[in-house]
Amino acid sequence: MYDVAIIGAGPAGSTLARLIGEKYKTVIIDKRCFRNIPEGYGSGKCCGGLLAPDAQAMLAKLGLALPREVHSEPQLFVVRVIDIQRNLERYYQRYYINMDRWQFDRWLLSLAPASVDIIEKTRLKTFEKNSDHFDLSLKSNAGTRKIKAKLVIGADGGFSRVRKLAFNTKPFPKKYISIQHWVEMEDDQPFFSSIFDSDVTDYYSWTIPKRNALIIGTAVTPGADAYDKFNLLKSRLKQHGYRFGETLHTEGAYILRPVRQKQICTGKDSIALIGEAAGFISPSSAEGFSYAFKSASLLAKALRPGLKGFEKRYRTYAGPLKTNIAMKNIKSRILYNPFLRGMIMRTGINSMNINFRTDPATSLAFNNY
Repeated sequence: MYDVAIIGAGPAGSTLARLIGEKYKTVIIDKRCFRNIPEGYGSGKCCGGLLAPDAQAMLAKLGLALPREVHSEPQLFVVRVIDIQRNLERYYQRYYINMDRWQFDRWLLSLAPASVDIIEKTRLKTFEKNSDHFDLSLKSNAGTRKIKAKLVIGADGGFSRVRKLAFNTKPFPKKYISIQHWVEMEDDQPFFSSIFDSDVTDYYSWTIPKRNALIIGTAVTPGADAYDKFNLLKSRLKQHGYRFGETLHTEGAYILRPVRQKQICTGKDSIALIGEAAGFISPSSAEGFSYAFKSASLLAKALRPGLKGFEKRYRTYAGPLKTNIAMKNIKSRILYNPFLRGMIMRTGINSMNINFRTDPATSLAFNNY
């Protein structure tokens, strides 16, 4: 029997396994396989793979440094912000690290102690609570198997199976479908983009150059017209000077947007949720890496004294994270208010004047407004 079964080997699950794996008998379960490097584009995870400053700070606090194989080209220092309806455009300096998401997840999982069991290419089917443990039913191509664990941890993202099975009556954050195309990039783009277009979504869309391709993505409200809205985004990007060719790879996933604190669920009764499964994701930018690291670290702290009563400790420790998300919701109301966003962009405050020359990847002239 395991002490802890972690469902999901993303940043939250792998970080928790690393922090508790030497104290508790731990197993981590993921539908992906990390032993073989995938061919082509994409990582099996619909994610732009940009590491924001908050997440960088958390890696520093965890005593970690990114290995070379995790980095992806190009490294970017500028974000191009476009408001389609108001025909506004600005450039802002930002310090994100461009990563290979699959290599990032693989590296984090490799840091787990050797004592942690890793079950790959396997999904959680269901689980049942007995007197002192859970019986988990797992499904893979080889069939169904069962394991036992005292605690179940949901680190399985926005479409969390653990949350759905255990806390389906609790309010979920607002759901979006994230759609990404990897497309042929026909010219250098030394920036990533944040696009606001109310005809596409009430959230935002993005472009990120990655190796020799361009990622085009958006987060849209689920519905039959979701893909039509994505195609509208692509057509409007071309109208704004983006040059790209054929689609190389397509990805999609649910992402969450917590708009009220009661939509965040840390768990109870020997079940805990971390990362996006709990609702820990920025409602203003959809950034989730920092919340994954923070929530995993807080749960590990709650487990240090023992298994008994860890749920209450974790809920208490996670209080500041909930407050942080509440503050990000206030920021959202400004950022996604067309009038206020337009007013800020028109001032040009903190923006940069960029002169693209023959090779925009290497020839940038910055002048503050």
